[in-house]
Order: sequence, then C-alpha cells, then structure tokens
Amino acid sequence: MADQRHRMHPGAAPGAEPTQPDGDVGLFGPSSVTWRVHGDPSMVIAGIRALLLQAVHPLAMAGVAHHSTYRNDPWGRLRRTVDYVGTITYGSTDAAHRAAARVRRVHAGIHGVEAGSGRPYRAADPELLLWVHVSEVESFLSTTRRCGLALTERQADTYFAEQVRAAELVGIPARDVPSSRAEVERYLTRMRPGLRVTAASREAVGIILRPPMPRWVALATPARPAWSALTAIAVGMLPGWTRRLYGLPDVAAVELIASRCGKAARAALLGLPRSLFQTPATLRRPALRCPALPAPTEEPTGACIDLTHTG
Repeated sequence: MADQRHRMHPGAAPGAEPTQPDGDVGLFGPSSVTWRVHGDPSMVIAGIRALLLQAVHPLAMAGVAHHSTYRNDPWGRLRRTVDYVGTITYGSTDAAHRAAARVRRVHAGIHGVEAGSGRPYRAADPELLLWVHVSEVESFLSTTRRCGLALTERQADTYFAEQVRAAELVGIPARDVPSSRAEVERYLTRMRPGLRVTAASREAVGIILRPPMPRWVALATPARPAWSALTAIAVGMLPGWTRRLYGLPDVAAVELIASRCGKAARAALLGLPRSLFQTPATLRRPALRCPALPAPTEEPTGACIDLTHTG
C-alpha cells in the first residue's frame, strides 16, 4: 500500500529525509501535513479532546469499560496510545504495520453487550473503528489549529486524506473514511442521533479529568493544576453539541476562552524541550525530530475554527 508510493517526498526540506538506505520515511514523510500536526505540542490537548469526544459513543465506551486497563493504569494506557500514534506517524513503514497488526489482534478478542441498550459490539467492527478514527483525527486537526498551528484549508483537507492510510491499517475500508473537512462534518452530523453519555462515559471522563497521581506528585509539583488547565481547554474545544450531551454550557464565551487559553498553552509548551512532548518513535529517529513542511501559500482563512462547533 504505502510501502512504495509514500517513501520519497520531493517537497521535503533539504536534509529532512532520514538516512536509511532504502529511503523509507514511513507512511507519511517529512513533507506531509500529518508530521506537522502530530509534532505540535498542542497535541496533548488534542488527545484529551479526542478521548472526550469518543466517549459519547455508547458502544465504543462499553468496549472501553469492559476491556480496557484505564481504571488501574490510566497513565500506562495513555502512554501506549501516544506511542501507537507516534509509531504510525514517524516510524518506519514496517514498524507502522507491525504496530497496527498488534492492535488488530487485540481488537479481535474484544466483544460484548452495551448494558443500556442491549446492543452487541465488536471492537473490530469497521463502523466502530471509524468512529474512533474520526474522533481522533478531527480532534487532532481542529485543536492544533485553534491553538495556533497555521494551516491552509487545503492543507487541512490534505491531512484528512493522508489519515485514510492510518484508518486502513486497523481494518477500515478506505472507501468509508472521510477524507476532507466537508466529509468529516457530514460524518459527524450523521452520527449525532445515536450518541449519548452513558454511565461508562461518565466514569471514564471522570478519570480523564482527574486521573490518579502519586501523592508527592499531586502535592509537590504543578502536575495537578497543569493537567486541570489542559483538560479545561480540551472541554472548551469540544463541539457545542458534545458539551450539551455532557450537560455543559454551549456558549460562544466558552469557545473564545478555550481558544485563547489553548494558544497560551501552546506558546508555553513550545518553550519546553521537545523531548517532553514528542514520542519515542520520533526521538529514536533523529532525522525525524523536526517535521518539515512548506509554509502555507494561501491565507489560512478560519484556520482556528472548529468545523463542528455549530449545531
């Protein structure tokens, strides 16, 4: 699939290509929008937002409640997710396929019944996988843009088109994957009638908003207030209809404050060592540490506006 077509990227900045003999730059490469989005420090906020958005799908949350280790090991579970995204993004083509194969093997054994509706679920169901995928990539793109990452509308569409490759890896047919901002918006609109907040959703969100921390970390470091600030920004960046499902305010002031705080948080994170927010998959490949992408060639109209805010 991506092995031959996506190895070399002529548009990459000089010296950005890794030095592997076969020129393998993975599924995307340094000229991709994916490298730029996923390498942005505001991805920490985007990841929290993605979890909050995913949690309003009853079947997705039933699978998490019944089979995930997030209750006993929330930080380990988060770390493994971050590592997976990093490997798919910056790892070699072989590493990306091996990581996805492990995910597919895990999914194959996950199934059950959602308590509230009595509906069965399978983690390997392409429709369920598609919800998780779209929730992630829409959150990654919309959040990083609202936090100040400058991308044109064309580059935003390109990001979704590139992410079709990531969706295919876990078993979603490419024809079913939204590949532009308009298609993502239509998908979310179509899904909204079946979304709701369940008891499993509230339990998971409670852990996301206030995860357990060692006592000395919570009391002697700024970790707790810092995490609370990031999660508050993520909540404010949710689509208005999602906040309404959670019983939270859906007013313009919330979105405005979240955007301003997100930009401030990103500016602060940009001043920190990159090793604090980049994944091991990135750091193991020195040539990949500084994703290169040509600057926008058109005015990024609405670059920090979340397509799903209205409605």
